[in-house]
Amino acid sequence: MGFTSGFLGGLTLTTTLLYLTTTLHSRNRAHQALLLRQQQLILDNIHSPAPENPSPPAREVRVGLMETAKDKWNKELEENVKRLQKQDWAGIRDQMEEGVANVWRRAFRKGTEVVEEVGK
Repeated sequence: MGFTSGFLGGLTLTTTLLYLTTTLHSRNRAHQALLLRQQQLILDNIHSPAPENPSPPAREVRVGLMETAKDKWNKELEENVKRLQKQDWAGIRDQMEEGVANVWRRAFRKGTEVVEEVGK
């Protein structure tokens, strides 16, 4: 090995060790500073805790025209469905049967009256 290569090898080794040492030292200091800030925050919160955040003010969201129309439609539809579910369908069937029977009787009475008049 010559003088120049030995000198450059030593210089490289020395600067590398110096760089690594200073980098390690600066990272350690940054980590210690972070730990100290965290510890200070913890101690401050123990001694005098931070006040609670006030609850956000209640906002009233204005509903659009379409939403209002949908709500009215749904309410009306719901009322109609409830009314249909509460309906007495057996009673309605009986009324319909009686109505059809009355119409049928009247039609046959008129038919027999017409036949009797024509027969005279």
